[in-house]
Amino acid sequence: MSKYTDQTYLKTDQYKDASNLDARILLHERFSENKQGWASWIFDTYEKLPSSAKVLELGSGSAFIWTTCPERIPADWQITLSDLSPGMLAAAQENLAEVSHGFSYREIDAQSIPFDDETFDIVIANHMLYHVPDRPKALAEIRRVLKSDGIFIAATSGENHLAEINKWLKAISPDPDFIPFRNPFTLDNGLEQLKPYFSPIEIMRYEDNLHVTDIELMINYINSTTKVKGVPSSALYKVQIELESLLATKDEIFIQKDSGIFKAIK
Repeated sequence: MSKYTDQTYLKTDQYKDASNLDARILLHERFSENKQGWASWIFDTYEKLPSSAKVLELGSGSAFIWTTCPERIPADWQITLSDLSPGMLAAAQENLAEVSHGFSYREIDAQSIPFDDETFDIVIANHMLYHVPDRPKALAEIRRVLKSDGIFIAATSGENHLAEINKWLKAISPDPDFIPFRNPFTLDNGLEQLKPYFSPIEIMRYEDNLHVTDIELMINYINSTTKVKGVPSSALYKVQIELESLLATKDEIFIQKDSGIFKAIK
């Protein structure tokens, strides 16, 4: 089983707390060229929901979307944040402590959602479906708990997302056949996976790239990924030297991004 979908690994290592995710979020917050910001853009897609909408986020992580845009949360929304990892839920609760809106928190496996049929107006899966071992089962569950005409927002990345980082990850891997970020649910292949469960489905891409000027944050990002654990420090040092050379030559390290959402209707 790939570490990408190994639920034990995800709960006890990669997402046992918010530190790895926070390292990756920080790089995007500091160096993204799109100044609207991912969280604000995501909120723009939550249109045409009732003022008292019932909301479920699967894999909510550290609650980044909600902590970034608390002023945009309608007062009467009933929001349930869920994650496979209790450590991530604890981080979400801590981060939302000062937000003046009530949230419910549940430890949930997306393959078995513990709610009745047609409970929610919207279900959100923000960059998490590629971690689910049985996506068809999870998609069937998401459809089941959505109300008729309910909205499913599934965020993911495209095939060339962070291609430069993938190149550096491959360079430090001792496995010559190593493929970084083997994503089984992308903007390029996700439509066919969603079609049996939803219609219509819209693909919306978020236009952005990274222009990095901080080597330490770049190395922290690389070191936070699921595949880098156990790599010798000498290998990371070689990448650091290459990054420092790039920064000295070009004043920034350019990294392409390709991310967005599927907006699907039940």
